[in-house]
Amino acid sequence: MPIQRPKSIAEQVKGLLQQRIRDSVYPPGSRMPSESDLASELGVSRATLRTVLARLATEGLILRKQGDGTYVNERIRDIDNRYGGVWDFSRLIAANGFEAAIRTDSMVERPATRREAAALGLAAEEPVLALLRTFEADGEPVIVTTNVLPAALLRGDVDPADGRLPIHQFMHRYCQEQIVYAVTDIEAVPAEERFAAMFARPITQPLLKLIETFYSRNNEPLVSGLSYYDQTRLRLRLVQPWG
Repeated sequence: MPIQRPKSIAEQVKGLLQQRIRDSVYPPGSRMPSESDLASELGVSRATLRTVLARLATEGLILRKQGDGTYVNERIRDIDNRYGGVWDFSRLIAANGFEAAIRTDSMVERPATRREAAALGLAAEEPVLALLRTFEADGEPVIVTTNVLPAALLRGDVDPADGRLPIHQFMHRYCQEQIVYAVTDIEAVPAEERFAAMFARPITQPLLKLIETFYSRNNEPLVSGLSYYDQTRLRLRLVQPWG
């Protein structure tokens, strides 16, 4: 197994500021503390802090206005539908103006399918934990997702595990693993009868199918995801940094 490289000071500061922005410690549109105040609070040089702020600006999270200061992008709700490169469905639902809830439909250990084994680098039919959940917007189902992870990653008994946690929190709590990024394939597919009934839509109306693989910092696959998404209820917007 590759040795995990310790995070640099700049990476630690960047992660802290990203978390503060996500948690609205610095709300959308607000002015952030000055460089000198932030550098002093965090115990880093202004050169390090400027490097971090430049990266956050490149990602579109902040706006730097010469002579005026640094501001959190007021469109952060559009950008923050992704958590570290991972779709956060609850945030996406909330960003569309709905109250989000997660219903755990099943959580079972079973052999991996051929697709799951290939995505996770497992042997055929190696044990996995399959977590089937429904995401709701104001009590109505809008996303059905199956997340599958190697059973060998689990630390202890997950019988009382909280399936309502976002997948990155679930992996951190029950596997002591951190999801860093995901690769997602998106395609429109005909609505299967069960999904048409669940989402109350005609079979002729397509759904979005998301096939995801979630990775660790060491580029090791942690979770395989398969989701069906009702795009008629939820706007899907991507904001991509250029720089």
